[in-house]
Amino acid sequence: MSNKVIHALYNDDDVLLHAVKETRDAHHHIEEVYTPFPVHGLDKAMGLKPTRLAICAFIYGLIGLSFGTFMMYYIMIVDWPQDIGGKPSFSFIQNMPSFVPIMFEMTVLFAAHLMVLTFFMRSKLWPFKKAENPDVRTTDDHFLMEVALNTDEESAIEFFKNTGAVEVKVIEKQL
Repeated sequence: MSNKVIHALYNDDDVLLHAVKETRDAHHHIEEVYTPFPVHGLDKAMGLKPTRLAICAFIYGLIGLSFGTFMMYYIMIVDWPQDIGGKPSFSFIQNMPSFVPIMFEMTVLFAAHLMVLTFFMRSKLWPFKKAENPDVRTTDDHFLMEVALNTDEESAIEFFKNTGAVEVKVIEKQL
């Protein structure tokens, strides 16, 4: 299989969205689309699956809730039981209303921080990573669609020019 790709550059998000739909209808494989801002509906037009990050957030929240519950039980009931206001209450159930805010905060803390780490790992964003942006104009005002080249170059270039691309290049992609 060839490692040549086509970089089709667009200057309007509506034209890009229409071009993505035409490209998928023509059965070309879209590798990636680079945009300077989020384009509504682009993920559906590209045929991307919905994210599973919400499932991770739920699991991380449960871990935080479990940790908060265990922490409150161990600290306030087992390790250092306190007689507050002359009313000793050394059962977890009787103290539960006062533990709820702390358990909620631990749920949010774990879900938020672990989601950030999961997002960075899943997106392969780590410190000192080299940028993968193929054209600097995509950070300003242009949109780039990277498509695997599986047909002859001339017909593919003509196809992408007909979709409204302002510039079409064939690039040898580094693997």
